[in-house]
Amino acid sequence: MGADPWSDRAEQELRACGSPAREPAAPRPASAALTPQEREIAGLAAAGLSNNQIGERLFLSPRTVSTHLYHVFPKLGVSSRAALRDALGRTEPRHKSDDGSGEDGRVPTVPATGPASGSREALEE
Repeated sequence: MGADPWSDRAEQELRACGSPAREPAAPRPASAALTPQEREIAGLAAAGLSNNQIGERLFLSPRTVSTHLYHVFPKLGVSSRAALRDALGRTEPRHKSDDGSGEDGRVPTVPATGPASGSREALEE
């Protein structure tokens, strides 16, 4: 959150006043700093989905997905999708049942059925 310099300074001042040093807090996992949306996008990117595929799945533009990943990478201290997978603890490839994608990582599409598929009338039914 950017408060580390202030925290360090406050700790120095407390020590100068004779206050006992406190034990450092238990470190939180890096993924705990992510928002739920960032965590979901990072997980899908780590599973091998492209920005377009993630966007289609979450109803976001690929640009929005890219922006989320732009914020996720420094939070986790990574610079590549492979490192992202490792940082999230996903060292094994995900299976079809995990994320709905096929073995090649692509998300299957549902074929259109009938002339009204995709129309406003079909969506309202």
